[in-house]
Amino acid sequence: MFLQLDHKQLDIYTVSKQFVYTCYQLTKTLPGEERFNMVSQIRRAALSIQLNIAEGASRKSNAERKRFYEIARGSLIEIDAALDIAVELKYIIKEEQGKLGDLMIRCFQMLTKMIGR
Repeated sequence: MFLQLDHKQLDIYTVSKQFVYTCYQLTKTLPGEERFNMVSQIRRAALSIQLNIAEGASRKSNAERKRFYEIARGSLIEIDAALDIAVELKYIIKEEQGKLGDLMIRCFQMLTKMIGR
């Protein structure tokens, strides 16, 4: 926010920021009894994606950078699994989550490409 660092110029940073926002919006619609379980887990994992991308971009070595991107991608997979359960429990309707799905796929592809370099 205050520091003007290189990670803010990365496309993945912008896309993942939109993904985090969309996850937060989605979790507002989940049942109240999930506030300390599923809601908290999805939000923490979403924020972890954004934070690991930022921290990874600041690392000097390529191996260290990739490790943070791998952690970010793991958090993305964690959210996908949580949403799968949310659909099964009928908390959300998969077909109504088009934007979230598109952002998730895009983030996954971008992170995978960055890890592969």
